[in-house]
Amino acid sequence: MPLTLYSHPFSSYCQKVLIALWERDIPFRYRHLEEAGADAERLALWPLGQFPVLTDGDRAIAESSVIIEYLDQHRPGRVRMVPEDPVVALEARFLDRFFDNHVMTPMQQPVNEALRPDATRMDEVMGRTREALDTAYAWLEQRLSGRTWATGADFSIADCAAAPSLFYADWVHPIAPDFPTVRSYRARLLARPSVARAVDEGRPYRSYFPLGAPDRD
Repeated sequence: MPLTLYSHPFSSYCQKVLIALWERDIPFRYRHLEEAGADAERLALWPLGQFPVLTDGDRAIAESSVIIEYLDQHRPGRVRMVPEDPVVALEARFLDRFFDNHVMTPMQQPVNEALRPDATRMDEVMGRTREALDTAYAWLEQRLSGRTWATGADFSIADCAAAPSLFYADWVHPIAPDFPTVRSYRARLLARPSVARAVDEGRPYRSYFPLGAPDRD
């Protein structure tokens, strides 16, 4: 039975899963959450409200990292997103959580503030976000040194997380020239076909970005 993904092309966590699906050439039915009835179906499957949600027959899987691991287990193929080597797998899972928690989460805070009817705390929120992202960028500058992808030579779940995280974080607080390794890594991600496809499919929705999408990327 084919997989179904309830997803939106501008969502960072949806892009993370889409990149993994496209890297693996896994066929699936795309239920765009702006299609009639799709969001109600998704809420019935996962009432906590987040997306994406993947269905495989009568099974519903939520949370982007779990979805990617599920694909490795239940749609095995030539490419794995979680490496088989347990040491490298732990590094991949750790960096996946790093990008979600320490890049995407602080990036999202001023976005959420901008969506408030009265965004009176924007300066305060942006200050915290800049500090958090600069700390993350500095740590990544050292961690990624000498690596092509997040864990080394092979593209993994960590890169699926890094691509949308760094893509949007650089919109909110640009990666400074002081971090050339991180800037180069972001550029390599954007040049990868699966990531470029995710960016292009999200392009028509850039007006949704409440801080104003930059005229680049």
